[in-house]
Amino acid sequence: MAESPNPIQVQKYLGGMDYPASKDQIVSKAEESGADDNVLEALRGIPDKEYDAPTAISAELGR
Repeated sequence: MAESPNPIQVQKYLGGMDYPASKDQIVSKAEESGADDNVLEALRGIPDKEYDAPTAISAELGR
């Protein structure tokens, strides 16, 4: 598995995201923003739930 992306790198692709957001909305936003495969793979691996803030996404990616 690839190295986990830096949370700051991930948030760069999620700029302007409205929260709360579902996992599907988060992955779609990253795809639209041109996120690389490493970031998309990491986001696809987070639990399927609502995220209320960028910090909640970063916390999941850090697990």
